[in-house]
Amino acid sequence: MNSNDPAHVDPLARLRTPDDPPCDVYLTGTVFLDIIFTGLDSAPVRGTESWARGMGSSPGGVANMATALARLGLRTSLAAAFGDDHYGEYCWDSLEQGEGIDLTSSRTVAGWHSPVTVSMAYEGERTMVSHGHEPPPGEPAPECPPQARAAVASLAPGLSEPWIATAAGRGTQIFGDVGWDDTGRWDLSSLDDLSRCEAFLPNAEEAMRYTRTSCPRAAAHALAEYVPLAVVTLGAEGAYAVDARSGETASVPAIEVAALDPTGAGDVFVAGFVTGTLAGWPLADRLAFAGLTAALSVQEFGGSLSAPGWSEIAAWWRHVQAYDDQEPAALRRYAFLEALLPEVSRPWPLRRAVPTIGFGRGV
Repeated sequence: MNSNDPAHVDPLARLRTPDDPPCDVYLTGTVFLDIIFTGLDSAPVRGTESWARGMGSSPGGVANMATALARLGLRTSLAAAFGDDHYGEYCWDSLEQGEGIDLTSSRTVAGWHSPVTVSMAYEGERTMVSHGHEPPPGEPAPECPPQARAAVASLAPGLSEPWIATAAGRGTQIFGDVGWDDTGRWDLSSLDDLSRCEAFLPNAEEAMRYTRTSCPRAAAHALAEYVPLAVVTLGAEGAYAVDARSGETASVPAIEVAALDPTGAGDVFVAGFVTGTLAGWPLADRLAFAGLTAALSVQEFGGSLSAPGWSEIAAWWRHVQAYDDQEPAALRRYAFLEALLPEVSRPWPLRRAVPTIGFGRGV
């Protein structure tokens, strides 16, 4: 992030000391090159050619989360393998130069081509095709991650990552998310690193399957027996959280927006929740902020392309206050942001430029 940008906000400014770790959040994973086709009238049909009215490209995969964190003002460190092809160079430059993400723990792998995902958006849906190869053994996560206030870890059944234990042992707060369990067992005991997590943030379906419950809120309470903080996302119904230490619960409804593409919304939610947690906000404020950032992201196409920064958040806040028919209680829910937001005069919703590989290189 560019600290000279008038729209830059440091949500941890009042907490920073000379003894702080070098980064706020560390994460590791696979970076994809995402190519997004937009403006399709329908899904591609076998044996035909479809033309899209729009196209963009951006780093994807774990880059979605890293970008979301960086745009919210957190000092973000990413460990990832990058191919030594043009795709890898483009992703590296976009993350390091464009987003200000620290790639000291990342490395370029000779002879390894970058994983690619092609995403086609139509009728509020998306279809994706991906291709890639496993990186060489030992890539990309180092066993000794940098000192950080927090780390985001993707938990997988039967897989324990040594870096998570190392980071947790140093006092780093681990925020765990999880994907679909292809084994079908849905066994919490198989998530070896769950016990090291400060917070666990599954979606409603995942939470209910792992806890054998039929209600997302009941699932959150069941998960709170395993982690200090259980957060369950409820889609259009918002999110629900249980703090096992204090017994506090919080429920925040979702914000209604015109959703164009849900890609990366879960990553943006986690980034928003991590930001609020590190800033020391109350639980309900953290949920509200996470839900707001996720809602803003689905108004744009793509993953990292759509991650909102403080300019988007400020523009939304000015926009909703301009209407006399807003429910006062709903406005008060987000009033805690007032002291943080930059002074911007941009319209809402903001439209991001969609980057394309190769422009600006003097061809």
